[in-house]
Amino acid sequence: MRIATYNVNGINGRLPVLLHWLERSAPDIACLQELKAPDERFPAKALADLGYEAIWHGQKSWNGVAILSRIGPPVETRRGLPGDPDDSHSRYIEAAVGGVLIGNLYLPNGNPRAGPKFDYKLTWFERLIGHAAALTGADMPVALVGDFNVMPTELDVYKPERWLDDALFAPEVRAAYHRLLDQGWTDALRSLNPDTRIYTFWHYFRNAFARDAGLRIDHILLNPTLAKRLNAAGVEREVRSWEKSSDHAPVWIELSADKPARRRKQE
Repeated sequence: MRIATYNVNGINGRLPVLLHWLERSAPDIACLQELKAPDERFPAKALADLGYEAIWHGQKSWNGVAILSRIGPPVETRRGLPGDPDDSHSRYIEAAVGGVLIGNLYLPNGNPRAGPKFDYKLTWFERLIGHAAALTGADMPVALVGDFNVMPTELDVYKPERWLDDALFAPEVRAAYHRLLDQGWTDALRSLNPDTRIYTFWHYFRNAFARDAGLRIDHILLNPTLAKRLNAAGVEREVRSWEKSSDHAPVWIELSADKPARRRKQE
């Protein structure tokens, strides 16, 4: 099974890129973030024409998450995180698909660091940690997938000294991420590449992609039941170079069917 996450940065404006990637890479499950489209403008037919069934949680102009599957319909189990009934942001959707429970998330950016946006990010992160605690010990395989908007270590950011005051690299945010991992989650990409500098995002400005001035902010976390099946993980870096592409690149993992397999590093 191949699971991928991709922040598309506007699903309708970049639909040709998304469809080309899906046709070429053919993930069994694809988790999308930053749809930037209301529910009624989600391109379900175009995706169905490629063999993908989908559930989505859209929002006009902002946010939005979706789970696509070509191995059977995603069965929605949750829409939005618990803990704040007034939260109107479309940032979390959860479904059972292919025998795996998938939580797809788009964690708030939080900038500027001091202020209500940063406070909201920390509060949302705490809600995620609370919900994840009930999932990590589950007998079923579970993956938390998406754009976490956090660079966990200095290996995950180009010139970390320049990011010390940014909400994506703030000590409080990195600490929250590591508290999440401490519940028993495995950071799939990092676990197979413990000492490698890896990026999943490059800004559009200052020629960042050509200079490889990137960040690793898109992650796939596996609970202990699923981590045993991790076989390989990587970043489809070349997708970022395509014309009119998102500023993110897809991240993927491969899972063995039902038992541990020999692991391979990213390609």
